[in-house]
Amino acid sequence: MEAEFKFAGQTIPDLAVRYGIFLIAWAALISFGVGSESITSWIPAMMGAPILISGLLAKLKPTQKKVWMHVAVVFGLLAFLGGLDFFRGFSSEAGPFANAPAALSKLMLGITGGIFVLACVKSFIWARKTATND
Repeated sequence: MEAEFKFAGQTIPDLAVRYGIFLIAWAALISFGVGSESITSWIPAMMGAPILISGLLAKLKPTQKKVWMHVAVVFGLLAFLGGLDFFRGFSSEAGPFANAPAALSKLMLGITGGIFVLACVKSFIWARKTATND
């Protein structure tokens, strides 16, 4: 049996680090790329920074890995839930892509946040199943 759960070939702390970096880079790209002056364009980075830090701390402090990965999944869940705001745009006359960068960010958060949470939940289930009764 494998010593550590992997999702898409990556450990969950590695996935958290990469996902956090991705979210921060996305926010920078959207904010600077379209010249957005709105603080809301940085929401992906606001979710990504704690995920990145939690992933790094889980790698640096293996005895506290469980705590840091729970912190990461909470922010992943917030990203997912925030991304669901994309669907609210369907109720407006202009449609969900009236503000394309914002809509793409919301859609990205919904999809990637959902995948990240799924990976974390699968990891937690795997850890429960493989835990030894010490």
